[in-house]
Parts: sequence; C-alpha cells; structure tokens
Amino acid sequence: MRSRTTSDPDSTRQFAIEIARTLHDSKCSDVLLLDVRGKSQVCDYVVIGTGTSQRQMRGAAQDVEDIGKARGQHPYRTSADDTSTWIVVDFVEIVAHLFEPDQRLYYDLELLHADSKRIDWRRPEGDQPPAARARAAGKAEA
Repeated sequence: MRSRTTSDPDSTRQFAIEIARTLHDSKCSDVLLLDVRGKSQVCDYVVIGTGTSQRQMRGAAQDVEDIGKARGQHPYRTSADDTSTWIVVDFVEIVAHLFEPDQRLYYDLELLHADSKRIDWRRPEGDQPPAARARAAGKAEA
C-alpha cells in the first residue's frame, strides 16, 4: 500500500506533530500520534486524544482547525457525533480523533493501529508552547 501523502512528507509529519502538541496544549490527555503510512488506505498519520468535556473537546478541535488554516491547510471535514463524545478533524493525510474517555475505550483505535509506529511529538525540554512563549514575551516587554 502506498503512502497517501501528496505533499512534502516532512512537512506532513511536522504538521501531524503540531496537531498532537496542540491537542496536548488544549488540555487533552493521552495524546498519541501514529504513523500509518503504508498501512492505511485513508491517511498517513492518526492523532488520538482524550478530552474532559464536550466543551473542551470542541475547543481543542477548533484549535486544531485554526493551526491548519494558519498553515494554509484547511480541514477537509470536521465531524462530531450527536453528543460530541467523538470529534474527527480530517486533513486527508492526517486525521485527528478526540474522544471522551469511555468512547476512546469503546472504539479502541490504538488496537486497530497496533502495528503502526508511534511518533514522539513532545516538545524538547525547555521549549514552550506558543501561548506560553507569547505570555513570556509580553512579561519581558512590561
């Protein structure tokens, strides 16, 4: 099976890492980034995160959409079930799934992609999220 990426593979990987970091910054837990290139007919990367509430999950999904738009990569589709217990933000090559804890256990996408490589998305030590850098810069100017 071929990779789904039609754009620069390094750029796509960096975008997937940025999505995982954004979910973490948006207070999602257990964020997981899977490289499914050559294993999935749908996408190249799957990002999974657990939210704490419908409101928090909708906010995290919006944050993911916003970073995509800032990169000129608008989501192909964003979907949620009726009660927002599972939200999907689909960028074609990267698909982000946000679940409430029970729904994540029920659908168990980690098992579905158990043979996929996990990508380390965490920031290097000392590197701060964009919001923290902006706050620090504002304090330095004051």
